[in-house]
Amino acid sequence: MPFDKHRLLSHYLDASQHAWRQWGHRVFIDPFGGPGRIQVKGESFTRDGGAVVAWRTLQRAATPFTQMLVGDLQQERAQACADRLSALGAKSTPFTGPAVDTVRTMVSAVPTRGSLTLAYIDPYNLEYLSFSIIEALASLTKVDLAINFSTMDLQRNAEFEFDPGRARFDAAAPGWRDDPIICSSNKRNVPIAFFNYWCGLVKGLGFQYSKEMPLVRNDDGHPIYRMVFFARHDLPVRLWGDVARDKNRSLDLF
Repeated sequence: MPFDKHRLLSHYLDASQHAWRQWGHRVFIDPFGGPGRIQVKGESFTRDGGAVVAWRTLQRAATPFTQMLVGDLQQERAQACADRLSALGAKSTPFTGPAVDTVRTMVSAVPTRGSLTLAYIDPYNLEYLSFSIIEALASLTKVDLAINFSTMDLQRNAEFEFDPGRARFDAAAPGWRDDPIICSSNKRNVPIAFFNYWCGLVKGLGFQYSKEMPLVRNDDGHPIYRMVFFARHDLPVRLWGDVARDKNRSLDLF
């Protein structure tokens, strides 16, 4: 279900709460934050969005984030998310505009010393997962990345994106059409080769990634995302792996 990604986010933060306590500045970045609430098909109520889930989790651990940087393409949605966080006691700042632009401003708002940052990247599809977003975040020394990678978009459209006139995936994985492994792959294997190429690009920025990449399914049970976690150190990768393997833990806040 869509809120599975929030369950994983919450349990990772809960598992890493002791590490967060070591940092004076604890920063959460969400450039695709929306209004801070989500509606699940078939439910009569709304649930907390990712940023609100993240705030509540560390707040319960008495180690709240010191900065919540949230963005959306629409000003009213970004402001709504920030307002919801502020109502809970968070120091929250909204950013309006495309994530490729706002993320740079978000990064500049992170204190240069004594900061640990978690960036939660949850775009609607691969077209909006610009690699420049990840490059900007990589300029932070202490940053972990939790990224929802749209496997549905990739599976459905990979073969069509070889047409340079479409170019929807070019920003997400620059140079992918020239990669020899992708070019030599058959139709069935192109999505796998593309995903590996993308992981390699992020790894080239100094990150390692967890092999635990759980699928997130839509309201109808079809896989739509693979949640991928990157960090520069072993501990967060290990903690994410432990959480992602434990699929029976439930999210009890919304």
